Amino acid sequence: MLSRTADHLFWMNRYTERAENTARLLDVNYQTSLLPQSEGVALAGWQGLLSISELMSSYREKHGDIRAEKVMAFMVKDESNPSSILSCLTAARENARAVRGTLTTEVWETLNQTWLEVKRKVKDGEFEEDPAQFFEWVKFRSHLSRGVTVGTMLMDEALHFMRLGTFLERADNTARLVDVKFHAVQSDFYGTANEKDQEYDFYHWSAILRSVSGFEVYRKVYRDVIKPERVAELLILRADMPRSLHASLNEVVSNLKMVANDQSSETQRRAGKLRSELEYGCIDEILATGLHAYLTQFLDRVNDLGAHISQDFLIPTPV
Repeated sequence: MLSRTADHLFWMNRYTERAENTARLLDVNYQTSLLPQSEGVALAGWQGLLSISELMSSYREKHGDIRAEKVMAFMVKDESNPSSILSCLTAARENARAVRGTLTTEVWETLNQTWLEVKRKVKDGEFEEDPAQFFEWVKFRSHLSRGVTVGTMLMDEALHFMRLGTFLERADNTARLVDVKFHAVQSDFYGTANEKDQEYDFYHWSAILRSVSGFEVYRKVYRDVIKPERVAELLILRADMPRSLHASLNEVVSNLKMVANDQSSETQRRAGKLRSELEYGCIDEILATGLHAYLTQFLDRVNDLGAHISQDFLIPTPV
């Protein structure tokens, strides 16, 4: 497959997944902001979201003070922000258009319709009317796109590059989502929450679980009250949790194997090493060194892995 074609397919799915995960990030912050909490705690949540998404400086330049409605508008419909939901869905559609002949009609029409609808929704103000419903729509369109892709695409290199983009992006974004929530306690997390963290009770932790469609999964796996350290374990180490870091790296490793070439052995080694650390990891050991420090290192390694994938298979970029 031509590297340019692979590049478009890879980024098409990364942008679709990024739009969904941005919606999940915003949704969990929006839902928790509706709960009783101090103004400082609410502000810390939005600050954490911007800093973990690496958007703090660009937001400050444009809007100055941090306010919930401005942060949501910036991350949903601001076309000057390349990570906004509108920008991501536009980029996904443009990448799809560039490789229209490689995609099935169903995949193309799904992505194109999503782009048309999101532009209409933003123009009509549907996002401001009901943010929660808008975020659910973004997640639904992403689910639809994945389902149509798996259900209609030939199981060849094109599909493997698409799935590689999806799960690499998911690993990155799940790590950011977990970090945002734990970062909101204004300190690194070293295990069981203490009394001063009582504000982050059942409703807050259930909100983050619902944001990754993990509330029912948590109940089934642990059959107990929701505890922060178990939420972290579920979203980091559980291979049977679809949006966990472990599950995402399993998919990255398997799809890398399917497209392997003569120069990709080092990339496969790095992906395999990262996956094995998740496979044999222990949440107590992770918490002992601090969750924020662990997730920061994980994000660096995922970004490094993405750079190596680009170097080996896609349009060459410096590593």
